[in-house]
Amino acid sequence: MLRWERSAQRLTQQQLADRAGTSQSAVARIERGERVPGMPLVERLFAALGRQLTVTVEELDSHLDARIDALATRSLADRIDELGLDRLLDRLGDLPHLLTGATAALLQGAPVPADAVEIAVRWRDSARFTAWLQAAYGQRWNARWREFGGLYLAPEEPGEHYWSTRYGDIRAQMCDELPAAIEVRHGEHSYRVVPLVTVELTDPQAAALLRRHRRRSADHRATPDDRATPDDRDSTDDPTSAHDPASAVGPGARTGR
Repeated sequence: MLRWERSAQRLTQQQLADRAGTSQSAVARIERGERVPGMPLVERLFAALGRQLTVTVEELDSHLDARIDALATRSLADRIDELGLDRLLDRLGDLPHLLTGATAALLQGAPVPADAVEIAVRWRDSARFTAWLQAAYGQRWNARWREFGGLYLAPEEPGEHYWSTRYGDIRAQMCDELPAAIEVRHGEHSYRVVPLVTVELTDPQAAALLRRHRRRSADHRATPDDRATPDDRDSTDDPTSAHDPASAVGPGARTGR
């Protein structure tokens, strides 16, 4: 998290260390996981980035699993409509962007929760993005008060890159250059999205949800064999089916060649 925040603000380890009153080597060891810092140092480092530590709550694992299961039964068209994705993208106009995070995962078929449209925007387009937020009556998420409002809109200003607008909620990942993208089509619309492998490398929350979904899918596929008796397994019509990789692929899925 520290490395991600530092990179998002385009600071070197030395620059962050100077701001926080520590050494570059200390920052490097913390980012590599080689040092467990005390709370005072953690608070100084994040304060130097315009951030603060907060205690949050999240869904119980059982509730999250139930939500993922429910999402898996819904059509992609319904989820896109519920998110208000097409409406918001139409309003973004010609602002250069890519879809990322949970939004990109959703469009690639992953049943993960998505509570806002997530985009990647270049820092050099920040002024245009800020102007769009102003025109869209944007309000920025205030982590301290757990509500929107009371903070400057510009991404350069301290605060989460999360806003509410008249067209829906939006999160932005600010970057020097837009990452490589792929194009996916659904219905009459085409979307430029970050590939899932990139989502997992750059978005810890989305990555955790994707790993959870895959683990549960693997567990569900293994459950029938786990419950079967040896006699049951010996009496299958096709004794090789349990070892056939294609048997784990759902209808419509494509396997690599």
